[in-house]
Amino acid sequence: MVWFLGLGMTGVALLALSLLFDGVLDGVLDGALGSALDGWLSLPVIAGFLAMTGFAGAVATGAADAGPAVATTAGAVCGVGTAWLTYRFSRVLMRDQTDLTPTGDDLVGTSGNVVTAIPADGGYGEVLLRLAGQPVKFAARSAGPVARGAEVWVEAVPSATSVVVRPVDR
Repeated sequence: MVWFLGLGMTGVALLALSLLFDGVLDGVLDGALGSALDGWLSLPVIAGFLAMTGFAGAVATGAADAGPAVATTAGAVCGVGTAWLTYRFSRVLMRDQTDLTPTGDDLVGTSGNVVTAIPADGGYGEVLLRLAGQPVKFAARSAGPVARGAEVWVEAVPSATSVVVRPVDR
């Protein structure tokens, strides 16, 4: 039983190392056996297999009073199942796609409110716009003066922190 517990603890230690050194050793065995085992030889999969093989073997030995051969077989079956689940879960996580990062072009055509009045001399005021659902304050210019609190439309985005706006006519 001590051997099985040692094998299980080794698997848990490998899993902790795979979390600490995220992906450092994952590329070592890439291309092994003609890429037939890609993903299966990753550190989390191997760690899951070792941990479950050890702990399931220890449970089979302690609870069922099984011999070493039966405990090893039971542990290996549980280990293969855990390795398969770990492999599938890691594939799902790797395919997870995020939304595109919003850019300045996404602001063109949106409406907002003037926070600091925009002067007539081509100076800058401030507008509050929503970018990806979040309120963001931008420096703003306009062809004419725009009072604080007025609703505006974004016509152009000359830089990452400034916009050109026009008042909304209602």
